[in-house]
Amino acid sequence: MDEAAAGAFRGRVALIASPIGNLGDLSVRARERLEASDVICCEDTRHSLRLLQRYEIGRKILISLHDRNEGGRTVEVIERAKQGAAVAVLSDAGMPTVSDPGFRLVRACIDNEVPVDVLPGPSAVLTALAGSGLPTDAFYFGGFLPPKSGRRETELREALDRRCTSIYFESPHRIVRSLAVLAAVDPERSVCVARELTKKFETFHRGSAKQLADDFAKSPRKGEMTLLVAGISRRKRSD
Repeated sequence: MDEAAAGAFRGRVALIASPIGNLGDLSVRARERLEASDVICCEDTRHSLRLLQRYEIGRKILISLHDRNEGGRTVEVIERAKQGAAVAVLSDAGMPTVSDPGFRLVRACIDNEVPVDVLPGPSAVLTALAGSGLPTDAFYFGGFLPPKSGRRETELREALDRRCTSIYFESPHRIVRSLAVLAAVDPERSVCVARELTKKFETFHRGSAKQLADDFAKSPRKGEMTLLVAGISRRKRSD
């Protein structure tokens, strides 16, 4: 990218969707914007460095920006942008701000009239939904399921009452218990667990809540997981 084109990004903050597993999924536009950036805010600088090295993107100022330090870092990032730096924001996987750091920074950019650009890309939510075999015309995304059992059960019961497909991120250490909750309330409900999306061992586990609960209880799986729950049918709703 020539200097004139790169100069158009100065004083702007770009949210860049990063690969959710397969590093080959970084878009051409995202790569160009990273190359043109002076400062890159990373959820984990070590993780982002591997991505930059994969695409031979030269040395940049890397700043950590995660849940525990976002409040303090935001002031620094805003100041850098106001001084003319081209800033990019990367989470470890997917779109910054979506179940990842970045929301407070975006709000601060808006409040301080710092332009924000969004470069779309890989999404675990949409990838899981497209391959689940569950209805895609409408869906609810609930982020990470609550770690505490009581709140998690409440959320899963609400998913079973919705008309649309519900999507959650879930830990491999808790997926068995979450499936057991669904199976206890509505054993025949269609569910899907999308595991290790875009990676070598990507797998879609599809079936009824009882089938998957039994399967995962007998043979626990590892890896990053996305849980999808089909919405309630019109017939069941009327019953």
